[in-house]
Amino acid sequence: MADVFFTWVSAFRIVFSLLFLVATASVLLSLPIEKMVKGFLFWVKEDLGQWGPFVLALSYIPLTILVVPASILTLGGGYLFGLSVGFMADSIGATLGATAAFILGRTIGKSYLISKLRNYPKFQAVANAIEISSFKMVFLLRLVPLLPFSLLNYLLSVTPVNLSVYVLASWLGMTPSIFGLAYIGTTIKDLSDVTHGWNEIYTIHQQLC
Repeated sequence: MADVFFTWVSAFRIVFSLLFLVATASVLLSLPIEKMVKGFLFWVKEDLGQWGPFVLALSYIPLTILVVPASILTLGGGYLFGLSVGFMADSIGATLGATAAFILGRTIGKSYLISKLRNYPKFQAVANAIEISSFKMVFLLRLVPLLPFSLLNYLLSVTPVNLSVYVLASWLGMTPSIFGLAYIGTTIKDLSDVTHGWNEIYTIHQQLC
């Protein structure tokens, strides 16, 4: 009897968490995201001082968990703090966000993700390849992003890859693209140019996911 009770409790937690994520993402779609992101970056720039890079890095976590493209933050890092500090904040932030989504997918969302992916032969092929060579496969998937960044976090969470291997390979594989976006951010002259077109990017990203 107790086992049945705990099974139902676990199922309820999973369903509730997934519904919460879907509802939150739906709300985000209806909000003036571009304006909000611009306001956030302006606040980081004007009010946070030396804490700005730290807050920017932490802001990757909720965006990545909610499958919201965080490339705008990467550009913002270069724009706000220059290449060296901006790249460091972006690199740490992207890795934190990827790790948080991975842990969430491996725990609360594992049953749901497996049920959605088990019938896809390509996923099975990726999972088998990761079981043979975890570090190499994760590194290559990050280096050549064939799937959206946020979606890949959840996909990899239900493969056999070890957490520490995932974090290190992800960090190294994401480094070139993060550096490139941070560098582009340093060439931007106005904050509006950083957030311009963000809503269109988000819409495309949601369709891919």
